[in-house]
Amino acid sequence: MRVGIAGLGTVGVGVVRMLRENAALIAARAGRRLVVTAVSARDRTRDRGVDLSDVAWCDDAAGLCAHPDVDVVVELVGGAEGIARRIVTGALENGRPVVTANKALMAIHGAELATLAQKADVPLMFEAAVAGGIPAIKTVREALAGDRILKVGGILNGTCNYILTAMRETGRDFADILAEAQKLGYAEADPSTDVDGVDAAHKLAILAGLAFGRPVVFASVYIEGIRRIGALDLHFARELGYRIKLLGIARQHDNGIEARVHPCLVPLSTPIAQVDGVFNAVVAEGAFVGRLMLEGRGAGEGPTATAVTADLIDIARGNAIPVWGRSTDGLTQAVALSRTQFTGRYYLRLNVVDRPGVLADITAVLRDDGVSLHTMLQHAQARTLLPDDTYSVPLVLITHHTSEAAMLHALRHIALLKSVLDEPAMIRIEGD
Repeated sequence: MRVGIAGLGTVGVGVVRMLRENAALIAARAGRRLVVTAVSARDRTRDRGVDLSDVAWCDDAAGLCAHPDVDVVVELVGGAEGIARRIVTGALENGRPVVTANKALMAIHGAELATLAQKADVPLMFEAAVAGGIPAIKTVREALAGDRILKVGGILNGTCNYILTAMRETGRDFADILAEAQKLGYAEADPSTDVDGVDAAHKLAILAGLAFGRPVVFASVYIEGIRRIGALDLHFARELGYRIKLLGIARQHDNGIEARVHPCLVPLSTPIAQVDGVFNAVVAEGAFVGRLMLEGRGAGEGPTATAVTADLIDIARGNAIPVWGRSTDGLTQAVALSRTQFTGRYYLRLNVVDRPGVLADITAVLRDDGVSLHTMLQHAQARTLLPDDTYSVPLVLITHHTSEAAMLHALRHIALLKSVLDEPAMIRIEGD
């Protein structure tokens, strides 16, 4: 099977290396040899550490879509629009199977691409788009095909998980750890897609579509990143018996699909609380199978190349699965529930003036919005002297189960209190 690869970055080079170094093993498992016959990348002269002298080079990556020596197109360019979208669309329109690691493309245009793939009767495979080497797609779409999936998600971004882990272990703030992550290569020069939760949301939208049998409109997914998480939040979380993780969570409800990405407090006793560093964890819960968790490296040359190669072997064997696990005939996209429809328990951190009556004012606001308190923490040793010779002190409140609509309404009123010095921080508690 002749393979054309668009994009020769870390993953593209990894795929070339794996197909060559494991050629005999892959041929035995695929039933035939898998050979890279054509490639495309922006810089033809760059030394990538692999010999490409016997491979055709396409200066225009879109040329791979109809190249006479290419049976399968592998898209590793990235991005939801531009050349990546043209490559995948063009290949499908030319009747060529496609393997992609492009999470943004599949999250935003997956419904349209699935229709093209079905019309052309060719596979569109994307195991590498979610959590690198973790077999998340195969698990949710195939291994759990006979079960009704109730919930799916997990830790879906290694950069955020690394930053939160390092902040917890060192006591340093977000900006310091982010700069360190960039030096170590764990974060991009522009880290916004990762730290603002967009990367995790792309993966969650894909998982939700697979779990619930219909793609989710990406624009409807609630997204919140980790920029506002401070070292103080991690300290209080530990004291309360929690760790803070950026989670993607999707659930099926009678009134629609809940899909959200944001920081959460998770109990120390749960397995996902122990997933640290750059590792990812995908969690699925089925009516029959119960809860299962897959953990591993979610990015990098080796894990992602492994996922791409697994898709190529499936194509070589003729093991084609519909993109969303079912025919696209009559398939519609689901709009995720709005944030105000969520319910749960919440952590609030306030910076308040240290004087009598402040807590009473805050609890009165919460009472008026129907929010009851479970726990309160206030440490006198954390007081800070203010210019007017008064003190501020951090105040942490844990609520009982309530609606997020009530919490948001209460927070707007709490922020207006003269005794509250900064914008209140709210983090959802998950997994109690």
